[in-house]
Amino acid sequence: MITIYVGNLKFQTTEEELSTLFSQYGDVHNVKLIRDRVTGRPKGFGFVEMDEADGNAAIEALNGIEFGGRTIKVNEAKERREDARPMERRFNGNRRY
Repeated sequence: MITIYVGNLKFQTTEEELSTLFSQYGDVHNVKLIRDRVTGRPKGFGFVEMDEADGNAAIEALNGIEFGGRTIKVNEAKERREDARPMERRFNGNRRY
């Protein structure tokens, strides 16, 4: 199984549309579009899970194509680092920024 990063998606892209695009290359096991935690708005990227051979074929064929009026970026997803959490906002007394 391979997890594929898909970036530069238009915000109106649905998981169904992404699944349909990738299913041309094999069985799609999962699709997840990422949304902002606070606003719930799409962030313009997501992840697709496929079998490794099918996923590699999809990456090769789909990276750089136009989808929904935008040139998408498609590559193998990298593992999320433990320190990839957003920085906590710190306030120091009466400092003005």
